[in-house]
Amino acid sequence: MKKVFHKILSVLMAFVVMLTTMSYTVDMHYCGDSLVDFSLFTKAEGCGMEKAQPAKSCENPSMTEKSCCTDQQIVKEGQDDLKTSFNKLTFEQQTFVATFFYTYINLFEGLDENIVPFKDYSPPFIERDVQILYETYLI
Repeated sequence: MKKVFHKILSVLMAFVVMLTTMSYTVDMHYCGDSLVDFSLFTKAEGCGMEKAQPAKSCENPSMTEKSCCTDQQIVKEGQDDLKTSFNKLTFEQQTFVATFFYTYINLFEGLDENIVPFKDYSPPFIERDVQILYETYLI
């Protein structure tokens, strides 16, 4: 259970690092007040109304109608301040690495022979059969 939890936590932390360092852009195209197109990494396509020529009014030839379409773009910049290499280690870091390595290596030292602590003792005498006495049976 502990290994599974450790693996899940490792994958989760990898995703956290990936998502915080990644940049992305959200592009949206509105016609009036309604959202027509939504795009996460590419430019949102228009609805075609922005290409249509607005009709000119006969009374005021200098005044042109404004298009009802708008584009909105949201940009999220990722982090660029991650430390990727260790060129210099401080004395405290060197001490930590040395002690960690020493203790990690000593974890896997095995015994020369298998020691069985109870090999000189005889098994206990069974006075009565407890399973039959209490009528508990393994299925």
